[in-house]
Amino acid sequence: MKNTFLIKATQLINGIGIAAAVAFLPAGCASLPPPTEQIAVSKAAITNASNAGGTEFAPLQLQSARDKMDAAERAMNSQDYVLAKQLSEEAEVDAQLAFITSRSMKTQRSAQELQEGNRVLRQEIDRNAQ
Repeated sequence: MKNTFLIKATQLINGIGIAAAVAFLPAGCASLPPPTEQIAVSKAAITNASNAGGTEFAPLQLQSARDKMDAAERAMNSQDYVLAKQLSEEAEVDAQLAFITSRSMKTQRSAQELQEGNRVLRQEIDRNAQ
């Protein structure tokens, strides 16, 4: 009998906890401030990625960042700040990926150009040595 009472009491407490969480969840979301700082950081990341050559070297990642930023701004206008923050954070990550991909591709291109220059110089040295 004690076990049955404990089980029922535990279930009642869990039920009250869930009901309280559900009751306060909308109030908590409504009081969430607009993520204006995160939006600004994400926009800056997109600009940096674009300036680093994202349109040429990482067009898909950059477009994904722009699309998510547009969706975040629509969520801001709808006052869905949770979604706006999530989308702007995702946009920032996509923009950072575009930036890093662009830098990596530029570095690879420079390394290939240097290797080609070295190859031409070696050929010239070999020709002069004969």
